Amino acid sequence: MNPQSHTNRTHCIRCGECCMKSSPTLQISDLQLLENGTLRKEQLYTIRAGELIADNIRDELRLTDEELMKLREKPAGGCIFHDADGNACTIYENRPAQCAAFACWDAGEFMRVYDTPKLIRRDLVEDGVLLGLMEKHEERCGYNILEAIVKDVQARGEQALGEILEIMKFDYRLRPFVAEKLSIPSAEMDFLFGRPVVDTITMFGLKVVRDADGGFLLTTLENGGS
Repeated sequence: MNPQSHTNRTHCIRCGECCMKSSPTLQISDLQLLENGTLRKEQLYTIRAGELIADNIRDELRLTDEELMKLREKPAGGCIFHDADGNACTIYENRPAQCAAFACWDAGEFMRVYDTPKLIRRDLVEDGVLLGLMEKHEERCGYNILEAIVKDVQARGEQALGEILEIMKFDYRLRPFVAEKLSIPSAEMDFLFGRPVVDTITMFGLKVVRDADGGFLLTTLENGGS
């Protein structure tokens, strides 16, 4: 939500629009919320560099050049901590920095907070094995790698599509493997490895179809992407 969209207001009227539209990106100052238990890793997901995002500040879709961490959202949209019945934030006293700074009638404080360093996975992960797995995942499944292969589909056809499928399979299989072998809740996998490639592949105008044997098939989106 653009903080300048309601310039006729001077205070919060608890309309809930900011909470229902999306969830906040976390700043480095929000690290304390994980340290004090207000937030847990399974309530977060990572947007990896090169991923397509809806930038509400610039009011555009763009590829992010930095890693971002966000609170999860409800299936129908909106922050998981928004109580629709009471139209209130359930962690209001310990809400993230962007939420505390947000005022839809004045963008000043929000933009000051927005321009401070963002929270990233390495601020929360110290285990060397996990860090190594995250690095290997990025080497195999980085969006820069996917983009290069997608651009080569027309020239290399089935070979390029096969390489994309192998990347998706690696990403898909790594998550339950890490959860089981390292006894980490499966809900934390989107924090550790970002959103599944089978979901984000739509940014390249492709979509995944599961065949009868549970395998992956790639096809183009009818509208050319989303």
